[in-house]
Amino acid sequence: MGRNKATITLDRAKVAKAASLIGERTMSDVVDVALDRLIHAEELRRDIAAYSRVPLGADELAVADLAVEFDLADEHVDYEALYGGTE
Repeated sequence: MGRNKATITLDRAKVAKAASLIGERTMSDVVDVALDRLIHAEELRRDIAAYSRVPLGADELAVADLAVEFDLADEHVDYEALYGGTE
């Protein structure tokens, strides 16, 4: 996909924070990643909205009865240490 130069006004502090969070160095890379994530999130939101308009079938309703125990908010589990990077 081609890239074009553009002039935009950005909050440099937000760009710097985003860059440090995702490990990118250039402002262009940060904006590119942000746009990719925005597009993905919006497509997912639209897919969920479309799916929500269709009534659930018996199989899908049965999934709600399955026991699931996974709490990312559990303060006693360090998920980053368990599943984080390999550094």
